[in-house]
Order: sequence, then structure tokens, then C-alpha cells
Amino acid sequence: MIIGICGGTGSGKTTIARRIVETVGEKKVVLIEQDSYYRNLADMPLDERHQANFDHPDAIDSDLLVNHIKRLKAGDPVEMPIYDMVTHTRDDDTETIRPKPVVIIEGILIFAEPRLLDLLDFRVYVDTPDDIRLMRRMKRDINERGRTFERTLDQYERTIRPMHFEFVEPSKRHADIIIPEGAQTGISVEFLCSMVREKLQAETRPNVPRE
Repeated sequence: MIIGICGGTGSGKTTIARRIVETVGEKKVVLIEQDSYYRNLADMPLDERHQANFDHPDAIDSDLLVNHIKRLKAGDPVEMPIYDMVTHTRDDDTETIRPKPVVIIEGILIFAEPRLLDLLDFRVYVDTPDDIRLMRRMKRDINERGRTFERTLDQYERTIRPMHFEFVEPSKRHADIIIPEGAQTGISVEFLCSMVREKLQAETRPNVPRE
């Protein structure tokens, strides 16, 4: 089973995805983050990397991501890239991802790639108000990625916000369920966990022929 969790930057999709993994168990669920598949910008000067548009579908190595999801679905392990958000480059090392009964892929643009969309068995969109998403993005970029307030705000105005309304927001029409981030998140996560458990039980339940 392949589950896609989409939503704007700072919407809470990664938190929800990780809570599902923790609740259902790492032996049965594996998480793929679209951020790991950003294109390697090592050939560009650092100042040009900082100005790159990371919120456009072309920023993602979709060929590799789609290939990896297909291989996991077929039961084969993959070598997931390790991406450095500070330098905007890929590490030489990779992370081995082994197939599990449930694969969760999360990212801002996963519903904007038709090939990836076709591979998803269930699609979740996390819908969060813009002001909350901006606040979360500010905190994350400043505290975890060493960026200044001015640089983060510039990026939000220059690429994040316009790309959200061009690619991310319209893609929620593909969702099977839309989660209003906030008070209902806990209930929504429990619903998703229950759905995953039922799917796993159905796959392991022996088929009893009808009389």
C-alpha cells in the first residue's frame, strides 16, 4: 500500500507521517520524504543555490523518486539520497530503504507529478492556514538550517507563496481526504492509523472460500 501525504510547507504533513510510522510500527511502515530527492546543486555557486526555486516541480528529481517508489512497490530495496538543506547538495552516502507492507511518501509536490500520483493507493492533503505555515517555516529555517529572518521571508515571498498557489494548493483536488490541521489532527492521525491497520489485517487474513 502506497500512501501519499501532501500539503504546503509547514503544514504538518511530516509530523503526521512520522506519527503514523510510530503508531503502526517501523516493521510495517516506511517513510519516504520528497525533500530527499531535491536535485544536486553542487555544480552551482553557493549564492546561486540560495536563490534557486525549491518549490517548483523541476527542483525534484522525479525520475529517481518514481523509480524508487515502483521498486519498493515491487519488493526491491532502494538507495535513497541524503540531501543537505544547508548546502543544497547530496551526500555521497545514501540510506538503504527496504520495502515494507506500507510505504508513506510525503512532500509538497507529490500530487503535482502525474506519474507519482498514479502510484498512490490513498492520498491525504494537510490543509493549514498560511500564517501558521509561515510561522513554522520561519522557526525551522532559522533554528535548523541557519538562515536569517530576512532570507527566509524573501524566499517565502519570491518562490514559496507563489509556487504554493500555482502547484500545491490546486493539487489538493486529488486527495481522498483533506485534514484541517489543528484541533482535529489527533483524530485524523488515528483514523489514518486505523485504516492502515485494517489494510494490513486484510492482506494477512486467509481467504476462506464461500460455501
